[in-house]
Amino acid sequence: MTSSVPSEFTGKHVTVAGLGVSGVPAAKVLLGLGAHVTVVNDGDDERARTQAAELESLGATVRLGDGDTLPEGTELIVTAPGWKPTKPLFTAAGQAGVPVWGDVELAWRLRGLDGRKAAPWLAVTGTNGKTTTVQMLASILKAAGLRTAAVGNIGVSLLDAVTGDTEYDVLAVELSSYQLHWAPSLRAHSAAVLNLAPDHLDWHGSMEAYAADKGRIYEGNRVACVYNVADKATEELVRAADVEEGCRAVGFTLGTPGPSQLGVVEGLLVDRAFVEDRQKNAQELAEVSDVNPPAPHNIANALAAAGLARAFGVSAAAVRDGLRAFTPDAHRIAHVADVDGVAYVDDSKATNTHATEASLAAYESIVWIAGGLAKGATFDELVVGAAKRLRGAVLIGADRALIREALARHAPEVPVVDLDRTDTGAMLQAVQEARRLARPGDTVLLAPACASMDMFTNYNQRGDAFAQAVRELGA
Repeated sequence: MTSSVPSEFTGKHVTVAGLGVSGVPAAKVLLGLGAHVTVVNDGDDERARTQAAELESLGATVRLGDGDTLPEGTELIVTAPGWKPTKPLFTAAGQAGVPVWGDVELAWRLRGLDGRKAAPWLAVTGTNGKTTTVQMLASILKAAGLRTAAVGNIGVSLLDAVTGDTEYDVLAVELSSYQLHWAPSLRAHSAAVLNLAPDHLDWHGSMEAYAADKGRIYEGNRVACVYNVADKATEELVRAADVEEGCRAVGFTLGTPGPSQLGVVEGLLVDRAFVEDRQKNAQELAEVSDVNPPAPHNIANALAAAGLARAFGVSAAAVRDGLRAFTPDAHRIAHVADVDGVAYVDDSKATNTHATEASLAAYESIVWIAGGLAKGATFDELVVGAAKRLRGAVLIGADRALIREALARHAPEVPVVDLDRTDTGAMLQAVQEARRLARPGDTVLLAPACASMDMFTNYNQRGDAFAQAVRELGA
């Protein structure tokens, strides 16, 4: 990108911390704005060298294998979101009075460059459900005839969205806690925190710091702070936020909504927040059956998306049409097949206990396939909540013993198959064992509650292995 308008970055010495999906676009944008760009990167592998060569050809200076030293003369750092705040580079920056931004902060400040329309942001964060909710929101906004895109932590670069040729009416923005940490001036039109559960604590240092970074999404909201009625921590973040005059707290609930809430009544999604005389009136938005899949946590996602859309003035009909048009990504509580009266469901994306708790709550009688890398998680609370729903469990992966021990403590009557394997072929055996335990009407549910990298490249490969194993059952 090359701007015809002089910017605050012209002639500025900017250090970009980290190559990859955020660093390379940030460096290119800054070079196009006339900045003097130095890129520092911890790694020095073939991919990094290829990226470095490209950026050097555009005028950047690139230092590979040294991401800790602050380059002399640096006036600003733009960092990849995953770099920890405790990194020596940032300690040095703090001592030198050098500000640190993430690529989200950079994108926020570049809105409206060259006189283009600065599209407002409808922002979503939370421990689980962010991607699905943002995709639902984008589908609703499109159904309303608005030019929009699902961007941010979802894989589409915010920098591309704000500096590209397309002018948007509004953006549906997924933001991680990492991204929010490095985005001090972000001020969304409206925002939602879906839920809060312990995650990434090694990065943030504590649950309090993690929650505080999530809560940054509410700062400066103009119209609505959307929170989860069932998760009091999200409401507390709203209360703590410094918002614009007139901005409202809007809750979503799977129960009957009160005033200023969205909820569910007799199979309908209803709005008592964005209606005339919300003390007495409610607006039907959609049927529960319009949500795909209509699992409880996904209905909650739909209500959060609807709340943000309604805050932007979208009609009830567009909410319904957008939800009907939405198709979830693979490996998110996806029905694979029915075999001999047993449903097989792939929720490989459930990589932590909070997501798995929601997944297990969606079915009445379950043979649970779980295990992998626990990332420091404990499983007692998860097993206590799910014990009555479990027909059996099949455990795989490096940290399966942690789940086995929790099952022994809290659900000793549940039969457990412990597969002492961490090779990718273990999934076929796991599915075969689950079939043996299941009865007609049961659901065999892959909801690992763990990361996948002990056995698979990622959760996608794990889910694909499950689906392939199920297909072999039915062959």
